[in-house]
Amino acid sequence: MSPSVNILEKSRREFLTSSASGLGGIALGSMLANDGMLNASTVSGRDRAELERLKPNHDPKAKACIFIFMAGAPSQLDLFDKKPKLNELHGEKLPKEILDKARFAFIKPDTATLMGSPRKWKRHGKSGMEFSDLLPNIGSCADDILLVNSVHSEEFNHHPGQLMMQCGVSRFGMPTMGSWINYGLGSDSQNLPGYVVLNAGRGSSGGSTLWQSGFLPSSYAGVPFRGVGEPVLNLKNPDGLPADLQRAGLDTLKTLNQKRYQEVHDPEIASRIASYELANRMQTAAPELIDLSGESKATLDSYGVGRPEPEGAGFRGTLPGVPTYDTFARNCLLARRLVERGVRFINIVHASWDQHSELDKNHGYNAGAVDQPIAALIKDLKQRGMLDSTMVVWGSEFGRTPLGENRNGRNANTGRDHHPLAYSMFLAGGGMKGGLTYGKTDEIGWGIDENPVHINDLHATMLHQFGLDHLKLTYRFQGRDFRLTDVGGKVIPEWIS
Repeated sequence: MSPSVNILEKSRREFLTSSASGLGGIALGSMLANDGMLNASTVSGRDRAELERLKPNHDPKAKACIFIFMAGAPSQLDLFDKKPKLNELHGEKLPKEILDKARFAFIKPDTATLMGSPRKWKRHGKSGMEFSDLLPNIGSCADDILLVNSVHSEEFNHHPGQLMMQCGVSRFGMPTMGSWINYGLGSDSQNLPGYVVLNAGRGSSGGSTLWQSGFLPSSYAGVPFRGVGEPVLNLKNPDGLPADLQRAGLDTLKTLNQKRYQEVHDPEIASRIASYELANRMQTAAPELIDLSGESKATLDSYGVGRPEPEGAGFRGTLPGVPTYDTFARNCLLARRLVERGVRFINIVHASWDQHSELDKNHGYNAGAVDQPIAALIKDLKQRGMLDSTMVVWGSEFGRTPLGENRNGRNANTGRDHHPLAYSMFLAGGGMKGGLTYGKTDEIGWGIDENPVHINDLHATMLHQFGLDHLKLTYRFQGRDFRLTDVGGKVIPEWIS
């Protein structure tokens, strides 16, 4: 007898005991509902309330999210937020009233000077949205993009800032937004995880903490996939292991885990059962996912699959022997394929944009890696009629200062320091308003003059597009009801089309 059937045959009192620990609608509810074994006609009372949790609070516009995380913090002043006045003031000191209140990661404030941008800027689309010459392809999508130039955060070091962007707070052990969305809605995919992570470049400083499930059951954690070779490490059967023998082993493990679950009602045991079964189904689905042979040459070329690395050495975004340009292009194409297969949340992580020196060279490399594939992804989704229901987000942990980096031992200001007070992100699809530039920074890009957007506001609005009220999407842990937006956040109606 399967574990799910066995659970349904328990007494109501015993089932509610497990539900009290969050199991009824969390670890198994989605799985049972997807299998058609749990619905409003089979449960009542508390159990029905847990099942109702898997329904949106209002009509959703988004069904999936592709969150493109630019770890290391790109310079908004060289990509999105044109500042002619900063160029005029190049080499001058920051006003004392600002400098006296400023905090820096590395800059020496006594000798810091303003640094302009060498970039050329162009207006794109009917909206006239401005992008620098580093992002011509993304600029061609301007009328589908919501550009936000007024994001801010409290964190100015990488790992805390990355946790803030992914988890809504800068603390370890908290669920990420992908985990929260899958917890709130469940997954539409039967054979792949609801939350998939694709990495390119050097790797983020936050590592796996950026796709953790925290105190939510581990079945809601992000699963890292690879674009070539074995899609998930250790997923493939060892040579010589027949499928029927593997199935017998899984059935034995299921029986043992179910017996233990009946004794202790630990929701992680239910997560383990679900994970083993999902892994078994993924052995077929994952290799098919990364097989791009069915994609047309035009599609592969549009994303830049197979692009060579630029000539030169020492780019900040590289690892020896790792083809970052090709990997990122494949990841963007895989993201579209994952959405087609029902995956709810895909996180594409690219690192590193942490240019404290040689910003012009290294931002040129990184922008070259991501500009073509991201634009191709947006256009591909739109052409296939998927953009309206798929939210694409470009984001990072913070931005960069209008001051040049001047730490000891450096002769020239060729980079920028961390800057959480004002930076840029963009969103496309998922019911977001295209062709809109939202928010305004001051004339040198130091602070925000109009429409500040906290990270919790971003999360609240994203959840709203999925039909989720950020105030109601909660999980009780250690005596407190937690949520992605912590104790803040507001939906921004001006973003919604």
